Amino acid sequence: MVPTTAHAQTSVLCSESALVNAITAANAAGGDTLALFPFCTYRITSAHGTSPVGPVGLPPLTAPIRLTGLGNIIERDPGAPPFRVLQVEGSANVPGTNGQLDAVGITVRGGSAVFPYPGGGISNLGGTVSLRLSSVTGNTAVAGGGLYNDNGVSTLNASFVNGNTAAFGGGGIYVNSGGVTLSGSTVSGNTPDNCAPSGSVIGCS
Repeated sequence: MVPTTAHAQTSVLCSESALVNAITAANAAGGDTLALFPFCTYRITSAHGTSPVGPVGLPPLTAPIRLTGLGNIIERDPGAPPFRVLQVEGSANVPGTNGQLDAVGITVRGGSAVFPYPGGGISNLGGTVSLRLSSVTGNTAVAGGGLYNDNGVSTLNASFVNGNTAAFGGGGIYVNSGGVTLSGSTVSGNTPDNCAPSGSVIGCS
C-alpha cells in the first residue's frame, strides 16, 4: 500500500532522533515516504510512543508511511526498557487514524512488549502493514512475538519472521482478528510456535 497523499521523499539521517522526528512529521502531514540511510542501524533507546497496549519505541504510525531501506535495521537497544518497535494504528481500533506501513528492505528486531501486551516487533491495530524484502527477528511478547494483527491487514512479500518468542502463542505471528497473508515468505524458528491460532495464517505451520 503506497501513501495516499503525494509527498516528496524525505531522507532520514542515521540516528534515532532523525527517525523519530521524520515519523512524527509524516503523521502530521498525512503521510510520506521516508528514505532510510543505507545500511544504518537505527537503535531505539527509549519509548517515543504510548498506547493502551503498552509503550512503543517509535511514534505509532497514524498515516500512510513508506519506509524504503537498504540493509537497514530498526531495533530496540538491548539496554533499553521494554517496548515494541513499531505500531500501526487504523480507524478500526483508533478512530481518526489511517495508519499504513509499507516497509522495504528493513529488519525489525529486539522489541519486547511488556506483560500483558502483545506484539513485540510490530503491532498492527486496525491498520495496513506491508513488508517486502524485510525481516522480523529476535522480538518477544505475550503473544505475537514478531507480529500481532488485530482488525488489520498484513502482507509479507519475500520476507522472514524468525527467532521470535511469545509467552503463550504466536511466537512469530498472532492473528487476533483481521488477516495476514504470506507471499514468498517464511515464518520459522519461533517459540513456542510460528503462527497462532492454528490455521490463522495460510502457509504457516
